[in-house]
Amino acid sequence: MVDKPDYYAILGVTRKASLDEIKRAYFEAAQRLHPDKNKAFGETEVFLEVQQAYETLANPVRRKKYDATLPPEVLPSLPFKYNVYYSRPNLVRMKEEQMLYVLLEIAPEKKEDKTPAPPLNVSLVLDRSTSMKDEKMDMLKNAAIKVMRNLRPQDIFSVVTFSDRAEVLIPASYPYDKKKLESQIQMLQPSGATEIFQGLQAGFNEIERNISQERIDHIILLTDGHTYGDEQQCITLAEEAAAQGIGISAMGIGKEWNDVFLDTLASRTGGNSRYISRSGDIQNFLVEKFETFARTLADVVLETKRTPGAEMAYAFRTQPETGPLPLEESIHLGPVLQDSALNILFEYQIEPSLTELDRVSLLHGHLKMSIAGLPTKVPPIAIEFSREVKNEAGGEPPPNIIIQSLGKLTLYRMQERAHVEVSQGQYELAAQHMKQLATSLLAQGERSLARTALIEAENIAKMQSFSEEGSKEIKYGTRALIMPQEKELPV
Repeated sequence: MVDKPDYYAILGVTRKASLDEIKRAYFEAAQRLHPDKNKAFGETEVFLEVQQAYETLANPVRRKKYDATLPPEVLPSLPFKYNVYYSRPNLVRMKEEQMLYVLLEIAPEKKEDKTPAPPLNVSLVLDRSTSMKDEKMDMLKNAAIKVMRNLRPQDIFSVVTFSDRAEVLIPASYPYDKKKLESQIQMLQPSGATEIFQGLQAGFNEIERNISQERIDHIILLTDGHTYGDEQQCITLAEEAAAQGIGISAMGIGKEWNDVFLDTLASRTGGNSRYISRSGDIQNFLVEKFETFARTLADVVLETKRTPGAEMAYAFRTQPETGPLPLEESIHLGPVLQDSALNILFEYQIEPSLTELDRVSLLHGHLKMSIAGLPTKVPPIAIEFSREVKNEAGGEPPPNIIIQSLGKLTLYRMQERAHVEVSQGQYELAAQHMKQLATSLLAQGERSLARTALIEAENIAKMQSFSEEGSKEIKYGTRALIMPQEKELPV
């Protein structure tokens, strides 16, 4: 007897999913798998299964008959586990707003044998505008060649270049003839202005040609300049990429690029942005990114239903790839690595009216996991953040993992606050906070970064602004202090 297909697993929803959740899951899958967009081998059959699953589950009568044929639900055995930690054992009944920190940890299960690295579908989107001349261009070409040489036969690779127009230098393919592809990269010459959307769209198109649940689909953008007038188009494209499970990472070279824009662009997909101060570091950053792909176990999205009066005021990924996250109903949290947990710190502001209840639910939602190598999605895992309300505060100290995360994040948030104060015209206050940051950095032995913070305090006081270079050095320098020490990887 042939087992019936699990339509819920095919769509990646629970058996209790609402019609809206089923429709949304089908729409996301159809975008990713439709034969008009995706011609990868075997994906047409998967799309037909998705269509059949939707036609059954979206029809109440057919769904009821189908549910009656299902065996008891057995939760899948997953290669990771999650824990939720709170900064306080309970909330207190009071007439003032309260702050609560919640840390979500998604950790890999310890295994003696490593899971094979998933196949890749990666597009390098490279800025070749006039500003990328001389050493920058040489280093960029060498870095692209280096990562291409390290690709495996099962990896799909493409290279897109852009200035005020985009060109597909290497179409998405298995890089069999690497010598020929290297010569194409070496011929690359800088020219034109910077329009990121042109390159991003071309890179997205190359990824879409081979998009698959069984691969890591990712765009790596490298640029040294501002894009003008197409920022919203880029953000919209990033949202479309996120809906299809395509990640975007951004690397800014030098001091001229817009860090706020690249942060926003990457974070929409669970990616992050990096600051490359010296051209010689381009290769190190690219190789490090590909090593992260090789260690990726799963990609995680948090679908949230929030409680009015309990505001999620801040969300930050403290590891493995640090960075702020957008405060949306669907948050792409990022990757779980084989040797490193995914840690997200949330800050909540809780209104006094909620503490009249006996228990406050801050968040009710699902964790949606995409595990490369599996042909179907893992059913969503229900998750809830909640705290009991009492008349007095509990005496237990915060868990060490919360204390450590807050301690690491403090310096980064100090520079964040100073940037906000400068934007609001509070220059004296911003300069004071940069001096405080310098003192804290000195106490941690970060002399060079402390010196930069003091220089920026003077710039704010005299020029009423940060310098472009100093602003990035402090922002990404304090962010780097949050990052855990990476385990040494085998050569």
